[in-house]
Amino acid sequence: MAGELLGQALPALAAAGGAAVVQAAGTDVWTAFRARVARLFGRGDTARESAELERLDRTHDALAPGGPGEGAVRDRMVQEGVWQARFETLLEDLDDTDRERVAGELQALIVLAASVPGGVVAAGTGKATARDGGTATTGIHQTGGSSGGGGPVIAVNTGEAEATGTGSSATSGIVKS
Repeated sequence: MAGELLGQALPALAAAGGAAVVQAAGTDVWTAFRARVARLFGRGDTARESAELERLDRTHDALAPGGPGEGAVRDRMVQEGVWQARFETLLEDLDDTDRERVAGELQALIVLAASVPGGVVAAGTGKATARDGGTATTGIHQTGGSSGGGGPVIAVNTGEAEATGTGSSATSGIVKS
C-alpha cells in the first residue's frame, strides 16, 4: 500500500479527506470527526492536537452560514484544498508503516463523514468496462440530482474505467445524471 499511496492514491485519498472535513462540518458527526482528525495530526502530542482542534474550529466557523467567508461555494473549495494539502503532507512525511496506518484511519474518517443521512461513499470499487455502446461507472452513479437525502457524496480510489466500441462511455469517480 505504501508504494501505491506515493503514486496516484495518495493525492486521491488526501482530496477525499479534504472533502470529508468540509462535508462533516456542521453535521451530527462533526464532534467525533474533529476529535479523530485532531488525534490523527497530533500523533500523541497534546499541544499539537489542541492546535488541530483550533484549526478545525476555524474551518467549521468559515463554513457556517453567515460565517466570515465571502461565499459558500468558494469557502468550501478553499477549505477542501487546505485540508487536502494538510492530509497529503501528513501522509508524505510518514514512514511506510505509519503511512499505511494513517491512510486506514483517514479512510475511516471519509466513511464517517459520509455517514450523515443521505451520505454516500465509495472506496476501492475496482474496474469498470463498457463495450459496444454501453456505459460503466466505477464509483458512484447518482441519478435524480441528489444522493437521496442530500448528504455528502465521496469517492476515493475508485479504480479504472475503460470504454471500447462506438458510443461506449466509462467513468471512474462520481457521475451525476
